[in-house]
Amino acid sequence: MLTNERHDIILDLLVEKQTVKMQDIVDATGASESTIRRDLTELENQHKLERVFGGATLSDRNSLEPSIVDKSTKNLQEKKRLAKFAASFIKEGDCIFLDAGSTTFQMIPHLKDKDIVVVTNGLTHIDTLNEYGITTYLTGGLIKSRTAALVGSQTIQALQSYRFDKCFLGVNGFHENYGYTTPDPEEASIKKLASSLAKKTYVVADHTKHEKVSFTKILDLEEAVLLVDILPQKAIKSLLEKTTVKVEKT
Repeated sequence: MLTNERHDIILDLLVEKQTVKMQDIVDATGASESTIRRDLTELENQHKLERVFGGATLSDRNSLEPSIVDKSTKNLQEKKRLAKFAASFIKEGDCIFLDAGSTTFQMIPHLKDKDIVVVTNGLTHIDTLNEYGITTYLTGGLIKSRTAALVGSQTIQALQSYRFDKCFLGVNGFHENYGYTTPDPEEASIKKLASSLAKKTYVVADHTKHEKVSFTKILDLEEAVLLVDILPQKAIKSLLEKTTVKVEKT
């Protein structure tokens, strides 16, 4: 078995169980313990897992959602350029879902001259959408303090009343094998539902999200168009085998 095949099996087990024992990995791969130890060391160096006594676990960064303050200041210029690019896919008369998130927030200034309707679960989006005079519907639901996203049964019930031309989602990671992921299962369910109610879904993710895997899967790669700021040509070519990729030209 090739090294990358073993790595995929290890990560699959972690996504399924979050923590796996050394013996479980040996049984699943048929490799020796010494080989698996080297694999775990390599994957830990890539920040994809953490080694623990007798096995491995998903890194805390995979299950802990950064706060909205942390996210809003990280890679800000890249997010602004990518957000402008994402907004260019919105046409007059569109009804869109604008996901909670720091990159989708940066799309709002580029929507002010378009006659559109926005539905959002992003509490931080409301003042700016209102400032620009954009017709906006806010879902109800529980306020998630770290991200200011509305989640839960009331959010789901509200979303089911709408149908969207386009859906714009933020994610914490995108990976060829594991798709689009985010740390929180409740947020993942909202994103997935909004996508299912849209004619077309766009995932807006800067290059730092490439090959990152968080705790909860949202969608398979092919279920959305990927909008990204910059990636190596090799990575783009590989992603294009599974989905449509649009790269922002700086």
